[in-house]
Amino acid sequence: MKKNAIRIVGGQYRRTPIPVVDATSLRPTPDRVRETLFNWLRYFWADDFSNKRVLDLFAGTGALGFEAASNGVAFVQMVEKDPTAITALRALRNKLQAHHVRIHAGDAMHVLERADHPFDLIFLDPPFHQGWLDKIWNQLPTILSPDALIYVESESPIVFPANFASLRQQKAGHVHFQLLEFAATAKTDNNADNAPDSA
Repeated sequence: MKKNAIRIVGGQYRRTPIPVVDATSLRPTPDRVRETLFNWLRYFWADDFSNKRVLDLFAGTGALGFEAASNGVAFVQMVEKDPTAITALRALRNKLQAHHVRIHAGDAMHVLERADHPFDLIFLDPPFHQGWLDKIWNQLPTILSPDALIYVESESPIVFPANFASLRQQKAGHVHFQLLEFAATAKTDNNADNAPDSA
C-alpha cells in the first residue's frame, strides 16, 4: 500500500485504500484506532449497524465515515470544506458505489444548525487546537437520536457536558479518543466491565 494511503479495516470494503491528500489539518484516524472503535460499536449495538444513521462532521479522508459505510450502516453523511479532500471523498465514494454515503461540501457548524434528521452516531474528529469541541457540544442534542453515540478525538483529555456519559476511552500516542453516549441510562465505564477495551 502506498505511504500516503490508509485502508478500510473491516466490512464490505475491507482492505480498500483511502488516499490521504495534501490538505490543511488532515489527520486521518489510524487503522488500529478505527478497529478498536468498531469493536466498541459492535458491542454496544449488538453487532447490528443496519438501521443506523451516521454523521462524520469533519470527514477529512473519510476514514471514519467509509468504515461505517463498510460495516453496513443505513446512511452516512460526511461534511468537509477542503476542496481537495472533497474531490477525493467523492472519487472514493463513486469507486465503491457507496450510494448510502452523502458528501456535503461546507461548514460543520452550518450542518449542525440545519440538520433535520436525527443521527445515531456522530464522529467528532476536528482539527486540533481550534476549540471546535467547545463550540459543538451545545448544538448536538438537537440532532441526536435517543441514546445516540458520539465518537471524539482530541489533543487533550476530553471534557464533555453532563448530558453525555463515557462508555470507553483510550489514548494512542498524543491523541485521546473516546466513545460517549447521549442521555446514557445503561452501559457506562462502571457497569460495562465485560465489554472489550481494545481491538
